[in-house]
Amino acid sequence: MPLLTPKDFNEMRFLLSAPTPRAFPAPDRVEIAFAGRSNAGKSSALNALCQQTALARTSKTPGRTQAINFFDGPSMRLADLPGYGFAQVPPAVKAAWARLIEAYLSQRECLAGIVLIMDARRPLLDFDRQLLQWGGQFGLAFHLMLTKADKLSRNQQVNILRKTLAEVDGASAQLFSAPKRLGIDEARAAIGRMLPDEFIANENHYQ
Repeated sequence: MPLLTPKDFNEMRFLLSAPTPRAFPAPDRVEIAFAGRSNAGKSSALNALCQQTALARTSKTPGRTQAINFFDGPSMRLADLPGYGFAQVPPAVKAAWARLIEAYLSQRECLAGIVLIMDARRPLLDFDRQLLQWGGQFGLAFHLMLTKADKLSRNQQVNILRKTLAEVDGASAQLFSAPKRLGIDEARAAIGRMLPDEFIANENHYQ
């Protein structure tokens, strides 16, 4: 398992925003994708993991991210996918997002795994389950981050994590809170476990 350091996350920088597959960067290094429902706290989680306040754009308006945003670090690339589910956008825009995400997940050869962001108060909704099932068909690894865990009592946290783990097959899961900085080290370690064995930290390419 590759050993990631805080530097691998803290030095992440915005690379480009891709509204279509033609705009994807060259698959020249290993990638981890972040996916989740609109307003589940995906951008906040990315910022917390990378210890930056504005790496990923955050908004209280669901559906703010309308393209795949790529971020490069010393040894890997992160991809922030458009939020799905409750987004107040026209159906044609939603359909375009779905095609973009499908093209990325099915064709991206350097994609090592998906971090699935879910609100801890409402985990494993229909869209989440569909993504897990669909991604599993392509052999993609998943790590589930139950965000906004600070909104729950300790007993609720324990119960929801136990229930989530019981309902998924082969995926890891954890509690997370960006404001409380809960679960950052655990999430970083989980991402490291999704990287391929041939990955070598600090070599800026996917072998």
